[in-house]
Amino acid sequence: MNHYIYDGSFDGLLNAIYKAYYTPDKPDKILSYEKREDNFLVKEILIDTDAKKAKKVYEAIDKKISPAALRKIYYAYLSEIDGIEMDILNFVRLGFKIGTDIELNLANEAVFKIESIYNKVSHERHRMTGLIRFKELKNNILYAEISPDYNLVGIIAPHFIKRLSNENFIIHDKKRNISVFYNKKEWIVREIKGDLNIIFNEKEEDYQNLWKMYFKSISIKEKFNPKLQRSNMPKKYWKYLIEKGG
Repeated sequence: MNHYIYDGSFDGLLNAIYKAYYTPDKPDKILSYEKREDNFLVKEILIDTDAKKAKKVYEAIDKKISPAALRKIYYAYLSEIDGIEMDILNFVRLGFKIGTDIELNLANEAVFKIESIYNKVSHERHRMTGLIRFKELKNNILYAEISPDYNLVGIIAPHFIKRLSNENFIIHDKKRNISVFYNKKEWIVREIKGDLNIIFNEKEEDYQNLWKMYFKSISIKEKFNPKLQRSNMPKKYWKYLIEKGG
C-alpha cells in the first residue's frame, strides 16, 4: 500500500494530486503529517510542497473542469474530514475526463460526497457570518472567538473585511489555534502559539450588558420557541454569543 504524506496545506494536497498523475506509485491514501499511520506494510511517499506544481494543478482544475469545481474542492479540503483527500483526487480524476459535466454526475460516490460536504461547509460559513460577535480590546482592536466544525476562518474573513473595512480585527478559531488578523489594509491567517494577550476595553462590559438587555427586551415571552431558536442558532455556538451569556 502506498500512503502519500503531505504537509496538510491546500498547496500540499495539490502537489499530491500532481504526484498521483506523474508517478507509477499511485496512492491508496493521502494523509497529512498529523494523521500519518504507523504500519510496516505501508510505503510512505513524502510529498514536497512546490508552489509551481500547485499552481499548475489549480489552474488545470479551474480551466478543464470549472471554477465552481475548484471552489467545491477547496471547501471539501477545509472540512478536514478523514479520507477527504482521496475523494478529492477521485473527483479531480473524473473531472479531467468529463469536464463541467461532473456537476451532473451525482451517482458517482466521490462527486456526491464532495457536493454534500461542500453544502455543509457553505452552510456553516453562512451561519457563522451571522453568529460571530466582536468585543473591543483595550487597543481598539475588535476580537471574536469561534470554534466551528470546519476550518472556516479564511473563507469568512472577506465578509467581515467588507463590513469592517475601517477596523482592525482578529477572528480567533480556538479549536484549531489559528486566527485571521486584519489591519485595515491586508489580512493573514496565522497559527497561534500560546495565549493571545487579550485585554478588553474598559467599556466593553457595559456594551455587553446593554446588548444582553436589548436582546432580553425584544424577546416576546408568548412567542418563545426554544426548538426553533436551537434550529436557527444551534446550542454549540452559544458559548461565544454575548446575548446568551458568552
